[in-house]
This record gives sequence, C-alpha cells and structure tokens, in this order.
Amino acid sequence: MVLEKSLLRDIRAICRHYRWTLQQDGAPAHTARTTRDYLKKEHINFIEPHMWPPNSPDINTGDYRYVIWSALQQRVYHQRQFKTVE
Repeated sequence: MVLEKSLLRDIRAICRHYRWTLQQDGAPAHTARTTRDYLKKEHINFIEPHMWPPNSPDINTGDYRYVIWSALQQRVYHQRQFKTVE
C-alpha cells in the first residue's frame, strides 16, 4: 500500500531515467506473493527474497542500528539498578 499510494511515485520522480533496484527486508508484507506480483506488474526491478544477501552491516545498515541501540540499552541497564518506575 505504501509503495502504491505514494512511495513509487516519489521514487520515479527522483530517479527519472536512472535505473534503480528495490531491496526490501524480510517483513511478511515485503515477501508476500501479492507484493512481488505488484512489483513485477509495475516493472519495478527488485531483488527476489531468495537472492537477498545474508545479514551484513555493509549492505543492510538500517537493520543494524537496532542491534547497536539494544546493546547500548543493555549496558545502561546493567550499570544502573532501578528500584522504582520513577
């Protein structure tokens, strides 16, 4: 829905005549057959889920910010003992 309603229009306006490839993450909405069928129907060059590279901070940088944030949270909570919610 996001791609169809607004994102695709914006990508095409920005990229114009340049070739681009869509890479998604493993969210169920991204891997669904209906999503892949839509991308093919719209002639959108995309990487099929079975061709996605393994997890790599060099390729999937957005996914790794959550891992880093989680590690920082663990360090903070490990160093401080909270007695109450406040």
